[in-house]
Amino acid sequence: MANELRPDVCVIGAGAGGLSAAAAAAIFGARSVLVEKGPLGGERLKRNGSLALHALTAAANRAHALRNGARFGIKTTRFAVDSAAVNAHLGEVIGAVAPNFTRERITGLGVHVIEGGARFADERTVKVDDLAIQARRFVIATGSSPVLPAIAGLLDTPHLTGETVFDLGEIPRHLIVVGAGTFGLELAQAFRRLGSEVTVLDAAAPLAGDDPECAAVVLDALAREGVKLRTGVEIAKVGRILAKIQVVLATPVGVETIEGSHLLIATGRRPNFDDLELDVAGIRHTPRGIVVDSSLRTSNKRVYAIGDATGGLASAHVADHHAGLVIRHALFRVPIRVNYHALPSVTYTDPELAQVGLLEQEARLQSGVIRVLRWPYRDNDRAQAEHATDGHIKVVTDLAGQILGATIVGAHAGETITPWALAISQKLNIRAVADLAVPGPTYAEVGKRAASSYFTRGLTAPRTRRIMEWLRRFG
Repeated sequence: MANELRPDVCVIGAGAGGLSAAAAAAIFGARSVLVEKGPLGGERLKRNGSLALHALTAAANRAHALRNGARFGIKTTRFAVDSAAVNAHLGEVIGAVAPNFTRERITGLGVHVIEGGARFADERTVKVDDLAIQARRFVIATGSSPVLPAIAGLLDTPHLTGETVFDLGEIPRHLIVVGAGTFGLELAQAFRRLGSEVTVLDAAAPLAGDDPECAAVVLDALAREGVKLRTGVEIAKVGRILAKIQVVLATPVGVETIEGSHLLIATGRRPNFDDLELDVAGIRHTPRGIVVDSSLRTSNKRVYAIGDATGGLASAHVADHHAGLVIRHALFRVPIRVNYHALPSVTYTDPELAQVGLLEQEARLQSGVIRVLRWPYRDNDRAQAEHATDGHIKVVTDLAGQILGATIVGAHAGETITPWALAISQKLNIRAVADLAVPGPTYAEVGKRAASSYFTRGLTAPRTRRIMEWLRRFG
């Protein structure tokens, strides 16, 4: 039939995970189909936000470095942020990467790309308009979209989300951010460094899912830079009065109004699957995401779901990791199991906050007696040379030295968390890190010093001291 396809793998959604899954299937020789209803290339990269956020942050960090160059003996007499040039920088970065996501390149890898909205017609068929796709395996990689909270007046008030903030093209005079999670704080600091006044509002604690001791270092840095953080607040309503945005807070002492030039909603994301008609295919789901087992299979064993669609950690690197696993399982029947404890997360503020494995409180509940190892950045030569001494590493082990979790807050934490993710995925003992030779001066030495401190207590024990004294006299 002209209006029917029978590929080996059909991937729905062309985000990070979907592209990886479709391309991997094609590279391995499978007949691969990719269905996407939205844009590909640069516009998709801007809407998804991750790359644009890092480009914006890079510009903001340069502005911050210029303002603080005097610490290094560098004096700047004239300094200004050109919003048009910053916007051009974002466009240049996205434009450099966009060719990797074009229809032509994806098709060149051997993937049959179909533009349109997909929906399940039955347990083994997906339809795109009049085209029926009966694949041996389906992969749902439809990602997520920003959630708009139920705030009175929001729909009638101009506001930005993670999909529109990078189209702004100007530096806000006063940005009000609703949401003190990772994305909200990353953007709050970036715009503050670019010259905006920034106020962050949230009913919950900031960075609530991270280690509170390490999160406090980030929050202190933001406060010192002038980001106004208001938590435990209830937003009664929002509105627009002439050219100003008004946010009305309900406080124990009465009503308080905050005025700004722009409003950014950064309160989380929800999975995209409403149009897929999952019930027709027998695929279980909740408002939080598609239900999958440890092999990322849905209740329909022909169908996998990956990345944000499953309601887990909303991150491109998680979706990409999922993609590699499901293609291995779908094509080669290789047993897989997602080890979420070995998946790191990073908040790209300055200092960065990176975490993998169990947090301290989680480890205490799970393992009982634990060891907590810390080492400060201020004792690191590289950190001193670069005036980046805020932060520390915190490693959690059991009494036998098994690594349970690690959190790093400090410069380049997103880079230096990687060996700890490897250690947890491979179930390594702390001795493996302590014995590792690392170059210096580097930030990696902070982790090695923390690992080595595990053995310090044993060196000071009375029995160990007696053995050392005996060896000194008779060895």
